[in-house]
Order: sequence, then structure tokens, then C-alpha cells
Amino acid sequence: MRSLVSVEGPFMPPSPIPATAQPSISRGRLAIAVVSTVVEWYDFTLFLYLSSVLSRVFFGDSPTGVLMTLATFAVSYLLRPIGGLVFGYIGDRWGRRPVLLGSMALMFLATAATAALPTFAQVGESAAVWLLALRCLMAFSVGGEYTGIMTYLLESSKPNNRGLITSLAAAASEIGALLAAGVSALTVVTLSASQVEEWGWRIPFIVGGILAAAILALRSALPETPQFLESKQDVNREPLARVLRRQWRAVVRTFIISGLCSAAYYVGIIYLPTYLISVQKWSESSALGLATLAAAVVVLASPLAGWLSDRYGRRPTLLTLAVGAVILPIPMFAAAGQANVGVAVSAVVVLACLAGSLSAVGASAIPEQFDVRGRLTALAIGGTVATTVFGGIAPYTVQSLTESTGWALMPGVVITAVALAAIPAIRRGPETSARRGEKLTKVLVESDAVLDTDKQGVKDRA
Repeated sequence: MRSLVSVEGPFMPPSPIPATAQPSISRGRLAIAVVSTVVEWYDFTLFLYLSSVLSRVFFGDSPTGVLMTLATFAVSYLLRPIGGLVFGYIGDRWGRRPVLLGSMALMFLATAATAALPTFAQVGESAAVWLLALRCLMAFSVGGEYTGIMTYLLESSKPNNRGLITSLAAAASEIGALLAAGVSALTVVTLSASQVEEWGWRIPFIVGGILAAAILALRSALPETPQFLESKQDVNREPLARVLRRQWRAVVRTFIISGLCSAAYYVGIIYLPTYLISVQKWSESSALGLATLAAAVVVLASPLAGWLSDRYGRRPTLLTLAVGAVILPIPMFAAAGQANVGVAVSAVVVLACLAGSLSAVGASAIPEQFDVRGRLTALAIGGTVATTVFGGIAPYTVQSLTESTGWALMPGVVITAVALAAIPAIRRGPETSARRGEKLTKVLVESDAVLDTDKQGVKDRA
């Protein structure tokens, strides 16, 4: 009998993690992998937190500067799925470690180069072109970064705490967002507006370059994941064809779940400072202060959500959060725009808890939909594309819809609509946590035997 294979059904995960694979990576190296998610979210959060400043630096005094800055972010994000496919192929053929090193090296180059860019005042409209080029390079590298690190952690941790371990990485990534908010707020508060636009905006990107260099050095000590080494002899030379042929249902399901996680996070947290500044007319310092609070809340909420998914299962936890994503966003965005500070702070905390919890559970639930062979490629098709549509493009779309309709609650409407579409897919999806591991293994082994028998019967009849 062969090892476990992908068996899709309404109540079975399409691709279990082999029960024979035992993690052998030390806690110290797992800790390095966990904290190394800081850079990606630092950079992308930084760009959106400073969008109003960058609009003046790279687009002059254009009345559409903020929208153009968000458009730059959105267009560059189109490179993320391409990067995901490239790094996915590398990761499924040669290992997870090359993905972690290659993606971080490109992120270092993009962040450091952004700090050295000329401004609109220095070179005119070409400044925006250079900014777009570097954002594209960053988005390409991120295509392999987040899925790579989540897969690395999933394949290196014990089955009964995969949700917690991967949620710690989600929390650590939010530390990057927290750091970005803090550095941005400190830069804006301590320098005058003219100093920020002349040279101060470079400081946060310099900090990002230093972070990326440090993480790249730490990652060089990480070994390959035990599960990939165990399945290396079975590596598929055409992972894309295999995924599309055998796991397309899981790809669709992943797209929907990733879309919900991305919409809640990018619109509910990352876009929030831009929303408060451009729509609700808050000051930049006040909006960044609330963004810092939101990032801190996510750091605290993520591990709890990951633990709950280990304790009660991925599907019940995701369903509960999806229902919350239907009910809460519209009233919370209404409250976030209130002059009453207490009401606004409470709304931001609720949005942060919701978005952070969804991202934390999704960090394990999404890669668990696939087996080791082809996992990164599958995540590039489903997860990365969804993040591009509902994450990278969402801030621009929401800002554009809000400006065209004049409806300040549009961000909440978008999250609610995505959540409504995601609930049926989550309900019909499999439970992938280890709490049912023994029963699942038995069912999958029996199903695998049936598949072998069916295939042999087809050959005999042929």
C-alpha cells in the first residue's frame, strides 16, 4: 500500500500531513522561523501607513495622490501570484529553505532601494515609476514569503499544536506591523511636515532594510523541513499539473477562505489609517496611533485563536469568526469615525480581534488543505491569488468606492459581503486539525486502498 494520498470529500481533508513525519527541528530554530515574518508585514504595512505622506513625496500636490499611491500598491500586488508560482515551484522541487532565503534576499533589495529613491521634487513623474518598480519586486518576493514560512512551520511542528505555532508566526508578523506603525508615528510626530517630505520618510525604509538583512542572516541557519525531506523521493516534477488535476476543490476552498482572511485584515486593519485620514479627516498622528493599537491587539489575539483552533478544530473556529465578520464590520466602521475617542478605540479593538483571529486560524487551516507534494504551488494558486484580489487591490477598491459613493461605511460592506460568500465553503470544507487525527488516518488509509483497487481494476479492464 502506498503512503497517504489526497482523498477529497465533504468531510475529509483533501491532503493530510503524513502521520509518519515527526518534526526534528529545535525550538530555537522554530523561534527563528516564527520571528522572521516581521519584515514582510513591516514593509507592506509601512507603505499603507505612510500612503498620505508618500502621495506627496512621489506624486506632488496632485488631488488624486492618495488614490494613485494606493493604485501603486494594488498594481504591484499583481506580481504576488507570479512570485508565488515561481517560488512555489522552487519549494516543491528543491525544498522550503531556498524559498525562505531567496524571498528574503529580494525583500532586502527592494526595501533598501526604496529608501534611496529620488522624489517628485527631484526627478518629477519618473519618481513614481521607480516606486512602482520596487513595489513590484517586493510583491514578487512576498509571493513566496508568507506561504513559504507558514508551510515551513506547519511541516516542522507537532500535529497537536500546528494551529498555535503558525498563529505565533501570524502574531510575529503583526509585530512587524506594530513596529511599522510605531516607526511611522515617531517619524511623523518628531519631525516637521516639511522634514518628513524632504528626507524623514526614508527613515522607516532604512529600518526595514536593516531588519531584512538581520532576518536573512538568521534564516541561513534553518534546516529543511522534516516532512519535505521524508517525501523528497516522491517530489513531483510537475506540481502545477498535479494540483490542478487532483486538488482543484481544495484550491477553490483555499481561495475563498484566504479571501475572507485578507479582506478582514487588509481592509479592517491595514487600510484603516488611510480611511481615518482621507475619509474621516483624522490627523496623521492620531490615525497612526490607533493603527499601533490595532497591531498590538492582533499580537495578543492571534495565539489565542490558534490555540482555540487546535482545541476545538479549524472549521468551528473559522465558522464562528466568519459569522462575526458578517455582523461586526459595518457598525464598527461607523463607530471608528466617531469623535468620541472611547467609541473609536473600542471599534478598532473589535476589528483588530476579528481580523487577527481570522489570519491566525487561516495560517494553519489553509496549508493543511494540501499534502507536502505540491503544497506551495497549490497555495500560490489559491491563497496568493486571493490575497492579491482581496488584500492588495482591496484598499484601492474600497477607497475608490468610498470616494465615488460618498458612503463612509463601504469598507465594512466589503468585508461583510466576502464573509457571506465564505460561510458556505467553510461549512462544506473538511476538518484538518489533529484533534481527529487517528480517525482521519484510518479513513484515509482505507480510502487509499480503495483507490489502489479501483486503479488496478481499470488497468485490468483495459
